[in-house]
Amino acid sequence: MNAIELKQQELDTRYIRMANIWAENSYCIRRKVGALIVKDKMIISDGYNGTPSGFENICEDEQNLTKPYVLHAEANAITKIARSNNSSEGATLYVTASPCIECAKLIIQAGIKRVVYSEKYRLEDGINLLKRANIEVVYLDPIKQNQL
Repeated sequence: MNAIELKQQELDTRYIRMANIWAENSYCIRRKVGALIVKDKMIISDGYNGTPSGFENICEDEQNLTKPYVLHAEANAITKIARSNNSSEGATLYVTASPCIECAKLIIQAGIKRVVYSEKYRLEDGINLLKRANIEVVYLDPIKQNQL
């Protein structure tokens, strides 16, 4: 690994750690997910999974199933960009869990060119769609993160 690749890996590890910390803001019980959108080494948006603005901060129903209107961390970060003067064109998305297919569609449409994630999900359709759209996808193994 050359010096530029090593520096990028160090940055990726730092930002994914920050996304993990941001996930702690989630009120969801079953799973807490955090996301950061970074462009030119600046965090331009953030998000975590939860209910829409103005809703009660309860993500699960009485059967402990996730309510259908809960937003994923990626969707929250991308929609926050839409309400700002920033652009996610060419940015990197750091997310603690691999994106689902619905979030992958949003990522593609938002112009994000790189996705770094640290937790694999049983379905890989979102990852496969991102790769099909020529978006760079990087899996950061949590065990290796702790070794850097």
